[in-house]
Amino acid sequence: MTASTRSGAVAPSWELRYSRKLIWTDAAVVTAAVAAGIIAASSVYRSNPVGTPFTEDTYALGSFALGVTYWLVWILALGVHDSRRPAVFGTGADEYNRVLAASLSTLGLLTLLLYLVDLAPQRTFLLVAGGVGIPLLLLGRWAWRKRLHQQRRRKRNSYRTLLIGERRKSADVARLLRSNTLAGFNIVGVVTTDPEEPDLLPGVPVVASYDNLLSTVERFETDTLIVTSADALTPRRLRRLGWELEPMGVKLIVATALTDVAGPRIHTRPVAGLPLIHVESPQFQGWRYLAKRALDIFGSIVGIVITSPLLILIPILIRVDSAGPVFFPQQRLGLRGRAFTMVKFRSMHVDAEQERIGLLDQSDGNGVLFKMRDDPRVTKFGKFIRRHSLDELPQLFNVLKGDMSLVGPRPPLPQEAEGYEEWMHRRMFVRPGISGLWQVSGRSNLSWDESVRLDLYYVENWSMMGDLLILWRTIRAVAKGDGAY
Repeated sequence: MTASTRSGAVAPSWELRYSRKLIWTDAAVVTAAVAAGIIAASSVYRSNPVGTPFTEDTYALGSFALGVTYWLVWILALGVHDSRRPAVFGTGADEYNRVLAASLSTLGLLTLLLYLVDLAPQRTFLLVAGGVGIPLLLLGRWAWRKRLHQQRRRKRNSYRTLLIGERRKSADVARLLRSNTLAGFNIVGVVTTDPEEPDLLPGVPVVASYDNLLSTVERFETDTLIVTSADALTPRRLRRLGWELEPMGVKLIVATALTDVAGPRIHTRPVAGLPLIHVESPQFQGWRYLAKRALDIFGSIVGIVITSPLLILIPILIRVDSAGPVFFPQQRLGLRGRAFTMVKFRSMHVDAEQERIGLLDQSDGNGVLFKMRDDPRVTKFGKFIRRHSLDELPQLFNVLKGDMSLVGPRPPLPQEAEGYEEWMHRRMFVRPGISGLWQVSGRSNLSWDESVRLDLYYVENWSMMGDLLILWRTIRAVAKGDGAY
């Protein structure tokens, strides 16, 4: 289970192997990027050596020295920014944010150092090295993350986890952790006040009481202990528990009652030795929203250009497949509940809305939205474009217009919003999206509660890096067609 015995504070062996793989991958990528920068700068120098005060040999030596410096600073920055910290393995955008921050800070530092030196070829070095290295670093982290996810789906490369606390709170934490197996917490048991209690959940047994905690940790070869509630554990006893777990190499995590709040909004503020959790309010305006709108405009224009052959071909095939208009306009609610017309390619027969009434009792949807896996109203070509979300391509024009975003909550129907509870209206604090967490997490296979929870999570915790990750995951979800009907 670990690289050493339990008496030594050593990380699980898979964690050490994974960290080494990241180090070697980072080193290889940075080396390739620096080499590409040196080659590009040398090419620029040879093509235009006029005005430079150095000979070719001196210039080559200077380029090599700059390359070594850039390599060392870049690798060091990746470590300083904790981009290989185990806490960011596997899930969330934090790992990518740290890699990007380390890379940009390195590029900025070297640019500042060369600012007063009039060497255009060396600026070419920085541009090429950064332009090659940053995308490859992110791609390398993504590739290793996909590999880690594959292992965790097979119940490998995970943390053997014990929960300790009051039964009801432990059950809530267990459900959330089991719903996201890619996070890597394999729950092996629960410690409560009464070891004779029935299983917490199917496959999650109650294994001991508080009095036998340390021996239980040893018996189950635990990597992580999560405290779900501390009502029966005094601060003094909890502090002592941390000391006792330290030489055993077991991580101690304290779960709060606060859910669906992402890391960037959470900060620990120590006051008189008490770690207080400060939760920042979500931001619905300011420069971040301007940046999001800029991404929407740029992304929608690029999307329209790339998919222009499909935007021309699909209407022709729709008309060949069935009679009726090419587009299906529908009223939806957008930012702050404002109504707008969302446009899709028509994938059903013209009289589909009238036929829906007779099919309500056959819905395969989530209890609120009407969905059918084999909807007789869908045309033959419509099934294809719905499966791969090609019917949603016209929504790129909704994004360009400002009614929608590339990423956001699902745009609700007016009659659907009429039944919202008050807190559900927070879904409309941001522009609705063509894609979103619901799109990459199961689409029509999700229950209504799961869909709402994902939308609210996005609204409360959105970020630019998170949007880019969702867009990347959307490509795979659309290609596979899972959950689309």
